[in-house]
Formats: sequence, C-alpha cells, structure tokens
Amino acid sequence: MRSGQSDPAAAAAGAAGSRRSRASRRIVRTTSLSSPPSLTGALRHALHRNFANIMEWDVPRGVGVGAATLVLLASIGFGIVHGGHLPVIVGAIRDVCHMAANAAGFRITSVALAGNQHLTREEILAIAGVTGHSSLLFLDAGAARGELTANPWIADATVQKLYPQQLQVTVREREAYALWQHQGRLSVIAVDGTVLQTYVAPRFAHLPMVVGRGAETKAKDFLDVLDRYPDVREQVRAAVLVAERRWNLRLKNGIDVRLPELDPGRALETVSMLDRDKKLLTRDVTMIDLRLPDRVTVQLSDAAAAARENVLKDKPGTKKKGGAA
Repeated sequence: MRSGQSDPAAAAAGAAGSRRSRASRRIVRTTSLSSPPSLTGALRHALHRNFANIMEWDVPRGVGVGAATLVLLASIGFGIVHGGHLPVIVGAIRDVCHMAANAAGFRITSVALAGNQHLTREEILAIAGVTGHSSLLFLDAGAARGELTANPWIADATVQKLYPQQLQVTVREREAYALWQHQGRLSVIAVDGTVLQTYVAPRFAHLPMVVGRGAETKAKDFLDVLDRYPDVREQVRAAVLVAERRWNLRLKNGIDVRLPELDPGRALETVSMLDRDKKLLTRDVTMIDLRLPDRVTVQLSDAAAAARENVLKDKPGTKKKGGAA
C-alpha cells in the first residue's frame, strides 16, 4: 500500500467506533434527563438561593431601631391591658383633652337642669359625668344620657350641648309608689316595680307596703282595687302576696284577711259591708277567711274564744258535757 493512502478497514473501524461513542453519549443524556432529581439537593439549592437574595437586600437605615421600638410599645401595651391599667390611661388622656379644650374656650360655664325632684342637681351632674374640669367639646352627650337612664330614679333623659359653653339636661323621674319587703329587705319601688332605693327614707314611710316574691310588679293592680274601699285600706298595714297568686291583708290591729285568687274586689266589698254593719274589723278576731265565695270564716282570738266558751257554759239550760243522763 502506498504511503498517504488510508486503510479502508481501519477507516471503517474508526467510523463505527465514533458512531458507538455518539450513541453512548445520547444514552447517557437520555438517562440523565429521565431520572428524578435529588430532593435534598433541590431543597439545598432553593434555600441557598433565597438566603443569598436576603443577604443582598439593602436595608434602610433606622429599620432596626423602628422594629425594636414597635416591640417595646407592644410590650408596654400588653402590660397595660393585662394589668388592668387601661381605664387609668384612658382617663388621663381624656383629662388632657378636656384641659386643652377648656384652654381653647370650650369650658362648661352653665348647666340648665329641668325635671328633677328626688335627685339633687349635684347627684344628676355626677351621674352624667359632668365635673368642673369637663369641656363641652369632648363631653359625650350620648354616653351621659346612657348613664342617666341607667339610674333607677330616671325614666328618661336628654342631654344637649349648646356651643360654646352651655349644657342643657332634662330628666323625667319615676315616682315612689310603694314599699316592697322581700327576704327581710325593705325597698322603695316605682309603679312599674322598679326598685328605686334599697332603704326607706322618712319621707317614704307613709307609702303602702307589699310583701312577697313578685309583689313589686303586681302591686299596682291590687292596690288600685283596694283603693275602691278606703275604709278597709286605711286599716291595712301590709298586703302579702301568697305563692305569687293571691293576696292576704295584714291589718294594723293584727287581723289577717285572706282574699281569694279570683275577684278579690268582691271579697273586699264583703269585708267593707261587714265592718260597716257589724264592726267586724274591730272585733277580737285573728283571721277572716273569704277564700270561699259562699261563706265567711272568722277565727276568734284565744281570749275571745275562752270568753265565748264561758258565756255558753254559764248560759241557763246548757248541759255540761259528761253530766248525768
């Protein structure tokens, strides 16, 4: 073979080897693309990339100080709320606001008050939260009205602000109607049963007394019926509601008058007639029972019963028990 000419067999072998090498690389690439990536490696790569981005942030100057301040303020706020100091802080802020408004010319210099009879002017202003340091600008008229109507003596109220320095308050009070005794406590009640006060001032001692559970709300209906018989009512010391169904009367002389559950007015009319004709309510009796519609049962006192027995014993022609046949 001449020099410079290639061997056909060697060339064929070289071409075949080259094809096998390229095929092998294609197989490797195909296998590499089809196999799943490593989860740990992907996660490590993602974390590295994100933290690298964070480290490259350009943080403005003062952000750290601001964050620390926010944390400090949040801690102080939590301590105030958790420790129960919030009302004190709010009150102090409110006082500062009132002082500023007063300095600006909004101090309350006059209060026009109308409708009060039982409550004094000072009591009403204290209930409404109006003090010498209150300003008209920061006075909450709705809250003041709410405080007033929450008082049992006040049925309704209006609060008006007349700028720059005048306040107008109008109240409608409940009237003391009766005394209510329940569980050993004596209270003054209004006509609707609202407890006005839990003690009895001397000026209310003349009011009628009702006793028992539920008597405060049922008092008006019964006392209206009792008012029809003034000769009976003037002798009544207290009206006692029994089992929240019917009434008994305790008279000033100690007599108990038991009334029926239904139509007590009819029974009171009977009592009034018997007292007018026979002086029943001034006799020596302890109980008058009118619960049955067709009869009146009277229980004598021990002394009256003994005196009656002696009279019957000494009456001529009366046989003694156990005597001779």
